[in-house]
Amino acid sequence: MKKSDIHAQMRDELKDKRLFDQARQYVYEYIDAVDERPVFPDERAIRNLDRFDEALPERSQSAAGILDMLNAYGAPATVAQTGGRYFGFVNGGVVPTALAARWMADAWDQNPALYVISPVVGKLEQVCENWLCELLGLPDGTVAGYVSGSSTATLCGLAAARQALLRRLDWDVNAKGLFGAPPIRVIVSHQAHSSVFKVLALLGLGKDRIERVPADSQGRIDSSRIPDLDDRCLLLLQAGNVNTGAFDRFEEICDPAKKNDAWVHVDGAFGLWVKASPARKALAKGVELADSWSVDGHKTLNTPYDCGIVLCRQRDSLVAAMQASGDYIQYSDHRDGMMHVPEMSRRARAVDLWATFRYLGRDGVAALIDGMCERAAQFAEQLAIHRFRIRNEVVFNQVLVAGDTPAQTRDTLANIQASGVCWCGGTQWDDEPAIRISVSSWATTPEDVDRSVEAFVDARSKAMADYADGRGGHAETGQKTAP
Repeated sequence: MKKSDIHAQMRDELKDKRLFDQARQYVYEYIDAVDERPVFPDERAIRNLDRFDEALPERSQSAAGILDMLNAYGAPATVAQTGGRYFGFVNGGVVPTALAARWMADAWDQNPALYVISPVVGKLEQVCENWLCELLGLPDGTVAGYVSGSSTATLCGLAAARQALLRRLDWDVNAKGLFGAPPIRVIVSHQAHSSVFKVLALLGLGKDRIERVPADSQGRIDSSRIPDLDDRCLLLLQAGNVNTGAFDRFEEICDPAKKNDAWVHVDGAFGLWVKASPARKALAKGVELADSWSVDGHKTLNTPYDCGIVLCRQRDSLVAAMQASGDYIQYSDHRDGMMHVPEMSRRARAVDLWATFRYLGRDGVAALIDGMCERAAQFAEQLAIHRFRIRNEVVFNQVLVAGDTPAQTRDTLANIQASGVCWCGGTQWDDEPAIRISVSSWATTPEDVDRSVEAFVDARSKAMADYADGRGGHAETGQKTAP
């Protein structure tokens, strides 16, 4: 093909739409089959990924052939996260209306850096900001920034905290950097999420300088052991422990923290949404007293990937930490999204976030959250009947499960992951292995839980039979049993 022909070919593809019809058909086939396929791809699907190992083509390839290849070898190697039996890593499902809105937004291909680049996304970001504050009960004037996930949202929130704390000490971190800066005290729980420590390292606040506070048996920070706080302190709390789902005691901790001018950030990746449930919002009582929050839409709210949100009480602190300048940048009197996030170019996440909120409404969001919690409680009840050990108080969507011995737990988990019926992750709790169930999809039904509990029982029986036959213990040797 001549170089000039590629432009005509792409114009033809946009005009005749066959390419998009083909993609739509493959998508429909995937959606229709997702509940019947193995939750984790089988060995053949993994092997077939080698089909993608090829030299970069010298010339343009068939558009239809490219989609055929993705459908034939890509789709079977996906994890069925949008089905009802994926319980790993707090990966949410997807609200259908939000998925459809995402398709439209992808066709629009908007860059929401500035209002003048995309007025519609600027408007929807503002509307979502208002709805977030209303739904979560956050203070008037709280600003939202839309990022890839709660790790980046935490980065933004802590950057705003660093900016504000040093400004109080007459230090402009944007101009002077951290060399010679007055020290900031960072206080975190031993049970803080790993992303928090990564963010602190990225921001130059240092892992070795962190003051770590012990946690209780459910992973809540021990409020009685939090050191005295002052206006140099950055205190990090948690709405939803990643293992147990437990919530720190915000009201008890935040009130004295605020009286001493400490900055409080809440990692609420999946748990902050509890504030939208009238039946369960007391779990996060007082969380609105914090200064900044990080949360994901693609977890509990079930928006499409990716959708993270930073929320900050002090708009000027977030803007000061994030804002860029340049003669070519055209700010407006409307919302300019890049003032609240690290990126300039990014995905128009507010479109599918707005669609999710408007479709579900206040009652629908509450029903989404309560449904996940009910399925988690069902898991815990049924597994306990089958004599599995439940290691946590099931207050939200997380369940920690163990067998009679560490080896049995590890081998049971390996068998579950290999079964294709459901998929759970593993963790360590109180120095013992545990199976971690995260109920994070609207699509999970009581029947999905029943079927998954049967898979647990079968997986344990297989592990016990393997031990009886002298074949057990492979998970203890360090052999890789699942990715």
